[in-house]
Formats: sequence, structure tokens, C-alpha cells
Amino acid sequence: MTAISMTPARSRLRRPPLRVQLTVLYAGLLGLLVVAVLAVSGLLVSQGSTNGNGVATSHNALFGHHLDVGPAIVGVIAVAIALGMAWWIAGRFLRPLRTMNAAAREISATNLHRRLGLEGPQDELTELGRTLDDLFGRLEASFEAQRHFVANASHELRTPLAGLQTLLEVALADPDPDTDTMRSVCQEALALGEHQQRLIQALLTLATSERGVEQWGPFDLAHITETVLTGRRHEAERTGIHIEATLAAAPAIGDPKLIELLVANLIDNALRHNTTGGRIEVATISTPGRATITVSNTGPTIPPSEIDRLFEPFQRAGSQRVGHTDGHGLGLAIVHAIAHAHDAKITARPRAEGGLDIGVTLDSSGR
Repeated sequence: MTAISMTPARSRLRRPPLRVQLTVLYAGLLGLLVVAVLAVSGLLVSQGSTNGNGVATSHNALFGHHLDVGPAIVGVIAVAIALGMAWWIAGRFLRPLRTMNAAAREISATNLHRRLGLEGPQDELTELGRTLDDLFGRLEASFEAQRHFVANASHELRTPLAGLQTLLEVALADPDPDTDTMRSVCQEALALGEHQQRLIQALLTLATSERGVEQWGPFDLAHITETVLTGRRHEAERTGIHIEATLAAAPAIGDPKLIELLVANLIDNALRHNTTGGRIEVATISTPGRATITVSNTGPTIPPSEIDRLFEPFQRAGSQRVGHTDGHGLGLAIVHAIAHAHDAKITARPRAEGGLDIGVTLDSSGR
């Protein structure tokens, strides 16, 4: 049996362009106004003819059909002018929408850096243009974060995967492995698996940070720092590092979750790249329109030329660490990504006696 399409005919109808709709609306309104004016004028002329003298009435009776042509011509001309003016007005009104539409069509995943850049009077259309530009900015940040994540993951995961493959190949090559050997292989395999899990989690954190701030809100930088320090004091005691905190109220604006990640990575970096019996100094301060956190730590000597490199992914300042083997060189890269998303200023300088001073200044007056 042949299937019969039951699609309603109205679904195949295409709505006329918006410019045509606006033209018809404007011209129709103006046309109705003209008709109303002509009707009133005709009524007034008719009443005047009725109240006039006989000669005038006879004259109008003989030549009235000629006089009726005038209003009709005026009406046709008025409608034509109304259509033209309505078409022009609709075009002027829709010009920003056509500009946005053309630019949006040209923007793709490969050129998300482009923006509409709509200029003109401050109205709903320019506000829509700014909203779309903000949307394209967030999309660009998301795409860039995804590309960085894939590149970083593929680069950094090769080493533990290669080590795990070698470990298993060696175990399989042993013709008569004993229990202790297999247990040792399993422990090393688990250690490599945990290393990969920590690395993937760090990469996900970096990608989240690079995506940008989606929800802005107020927070106290001192409270967030105190919360992070509470969770790190046991680790500091275990490694013999003394933490000295001077936390003054420092209200700021941003994403509290991302800022907590920023503070946590600053302190983890100071703990990881330190010396036995070293110290960490943490402070939060508030100035007009600004909230700042500073983290200073003892540690290995860092050349000034290496400072910028430390904020790039998978970069480490030497191999001196205190009780940590889980670093991936992503801590300060995460700090940089979160600070960039908040338009925050980062200052970093090496200490003459070894270690690093880092400060992050956030906005506290709103976006």
C-alpha cells in the first residue's frame, strides 16, 4: 500500500521576509489614515454642496464625476509613497539585524575570534549585539580550552602509558613469575594508574579554568584562603613546613569555586616546591576596588628568566620537592588561567634566598 503524506499544507507555507511584513504593516496603517482623511474631506465637501446655492449645486451635479477623480488619484499616490517610505524605514530598521546575521554566518569554529562589533545608538539591537559577542567569547574560550586539553593530555599521558606497557611486557616475559614478583608488578601498575588519574583531574581543572567565568558573584578572599589552609595544614606539618597566615577581609567579585582552585594551587605549589623545615607566608589585603592574595615560600633558587615559563602547562622549576611526587607542572598554569578569566593581575618574582613570591589582585568593585 502506498503511504499517503498527511503533512498539513500550512507547514509548507513560507513566512514572507520580515522586511515585507513591516512594509505591509507600515503602508497599511498609513493607507488607512489617508483613506480616513479623504473620507472626512469628501463628507465635508458634500455637506458644503448641499447647503450652497442652486447654481453651485447644479454645477456640482454636472461636473461632480470629474471632481471624484481627484481624491482617488491622491489616494493612489499616497499609497505608493507610503509603500516606498515603509520599505525604506523597514530596511533601515532591519539593517543591524542583517549585519549581525551576515557576521554570524561567517563565524565558525575556526574563526571564533571574530566579533559582530555592532555600532550605533544604544538600543535593544546594540544590546543584542553585545550579548552575542559575549557568547562568541565564551565559545572561543571553550573551544580553546578543549584544544589545549586534548593537546596537553595526549602529550603528558604518553609517559605513564608507556611505563605501564613496559611493566606488563616485562611481567609477561617472565616464564615462571612468583607471587612477590606479581604483587610488585600490580603495585607499580596501580601507582601508574593513580598517577594518570591525578593527571587527568589536573587537566580537567585546567580546561575548566580556561573556559572562563560563567557566573559572577561576591565572595571574601580571606574566607576562601582560610578554608584552603585548613585542609593543607596537616600536609604542611608532615613535611615540616611552617605556614604563617595574615588574613584580612578582602571582598571581591568573581566565581568563588574557581577562586578556591586558584588559592589551592598557589598554596599547593608553595608546599610542593619548598625545602625541609621551610616556611610559607600567606596574606590577603583589601584596597579601594581591589582584593589581593600573596603567597611567599622558601625553596630552590629560581632565575628571573624562568618566571614566565612557570605559568605554562607542564613546566617545573627544577626537581627539588618536599614529600610530593604527584606534581604535573599544571598548578601555576591553572592559576594563570583562572586569573586571566577574572581579568586579574598576577605578579611573581623570585626570592633572593630561594623560593617565590606570587600575588594575585582581583576586582572588588564589580565587572
